Amino acid sequence: MTAPAVEAWELGRRYGRRWALGGVSFSLPAGCVAMLVGRNGSGKSTLLRVLATAIRPDHGTARLAGHDVRGERQEVRRRVALLDHHSYHYEALTARENLRVAASFLGGLEAERAETLLARVGLGSRADDPVSSFSAGMRKRLALARVLLQDAEVVLLDEPYGELDPPGFRLLDQLIDELRGRGRTVVMATHLVERGRASCDRALALADGLLAWSGPACEVPEDAGGAA
Repeated sequence: MTAPAVEAWELGRRYGRRWALGGVSFSLPAGCVAMLVGRNGSGKSTLLRVLATAIRPDHGTARLAGHDVRGERQEVRRRVALLDHHSYHYEALTARENLRVAASFLGGLEAERAETLLARVGLGSRADDPVSSFSAGMRKRLALARVLLQDAEVVLLDEPYGELDPPGFRLLDQLIDELRGRGRTVVMATHLVERGRASCDRALALADGLLAWSGPACEVPEDAGGAA
């Protein structure tokens, strides 16, 4: 049998005395697109950041693409890409320069690859403009290009539809379909439950740091993604 692309066992993360994750366990097969839903503060962003090794778990562990987030952090990072809430762009640099800086941590980037990625996310005509001149939606598109740059086995997306306009929504849906077609595994935290039902295979619902529900995306409860 093929090993799961993402596995978590009793995954926990504490901030002070509060457990943002209280022991989350689940498994996702390779090529699966899963949405992660729950109210604000339910632990969605914390879970994604733990899976990406941006922060360490205080309890339990997880394996992504066959590598443990505790003992094999560098191996995980080579195989996992995270779209965070914050874009972390270099404001004074152009879109193309931002991609080249990101690529320097991945072994370099051919000029043609940068052009292709920027065109794919709708920024081809703004490649030489500084990011400081970009709207929030354009910054999100550039962040998506940076995620695609890595060609990761597992892609983690934290509220990817945020700041995007309707054409941006359609672009993101297309990118997710392309990732699925290439056998990549996607975990997407979102409040847009209805949209997730249309584009995802599985759903995981968090509540107060616990896994409250897991199953087919088409069956996720109506109130699972509430923002209150």
